[in-house]
Amino acid sequence: MRNFAFKIETMNKPTPEAKALSLFLMAHKKTNSSYKEKAKRINKQWDLVIAGELSKSNYMEEVQNTLASYGGYSKVIEKTVQFYIDSTGEWKLKGDDKYCLDAQKIAEKILKQK
Repeated sequence: MRNFAFKIETMNKPTPEAKALSLFLMAHKKTNSSYKEKAKRINKQWDLVIAGELSKSNYMEEVQNTLASYGGYSKVIEKTVQFYIDSTGEWKLKGDDKYCLDAQKIAEKILKQK
């Protein structure tokens, strides 16, 4: 039973790319209504994945295409980190997952340049 619960939790955890896109859209949704609409769409699709109504591969294809349209994974992280540093003066998100580690490296670089 424990392995089953772990598999569900792992399956339901977004990838670093999905997390990057979600945080980017959340940060910028007030600056442009198209970001708000895209955030709604991506979140709705994730809900469909969780409900078993959309395959995770179809969802990830949408995530990858959207990331590419915004400059790719690294550029999206950079824009998100820059947004929060400009807004608050710091980068607060901590964690040991791939996205958090990638974002922390970018934050350190940006803050060092200030």
